[in-house]
Amino acid sequence: MSVAVTPLESAPPAGPSITSGKLGMWIFLASEVMFFSGLIGTYVVLRVSAPDQFHPDKLIHKLNVPLATVNTAVLICSSFTMALAVHAAQGRNDRNVRRFLLVTALLGIVFCVLKGVEYNEKFSHGVGPSTSIFYSCYFAATGVHLTHVIGGVVPLLMFAALAGSGRFTRPGNITVELLGLYWHFVDIVWIFLFPLLYLLR
Repeated sequence: MSVAVTPLESAPPAGPSITSGKLGMWIFLASEVMFFSGLIGTYVVLRVSAPDQFHPDKLIHKLNVPLATVNTAVLICSSFTMALAVHAAQGRNDRNVRRFLLVTALLGIVFCVLKGVEYNEKFSHGVGPSTSIFYSCYFAATGVHLTHVIGGVVPLLMFAALAGSGRFTRPGNITVELLGLYWHFVDIVWIFLFPLLYLLR
């Protein structure tokens, strides 16, 4: 008596997986979202509860909306060049990786310089975090965001210097992609801060 033996079915192909590096970055960004949500939420609550403190006529020194608009355009452009750097890394183009990382870093530096000019305008008119509730929120939100921009510019410059070695274009290397996630997050935060602080009256 013979017994028919059926071949073992092959295991179904595994679905797309997320690397530990990317998972770690997403967890970090989730914590940053909660942090900035609390910061922005505090500003909104204070604005609703004490609207007189946020009225333009109550401000000792008006915000420089044109300069902030230029800074917004600078960050949007930097997000585009960061995306190009990620695309170049995926296409294994070392030269363009270095080029676009460097341009992104330079745009980030321009943002920091313009923000420094804006801060200097405030300080020269005797305006600081203790001037009013609005300026306490303004310096807290923009100062924390500026710190994050600087925290992105430093690795951008470091990676641009190392890009020629080819380490960022090797198969499976997602270093530039992870840095891109962080940089896009920083840009998105500013997209929320800009209208809340400068345009909402």
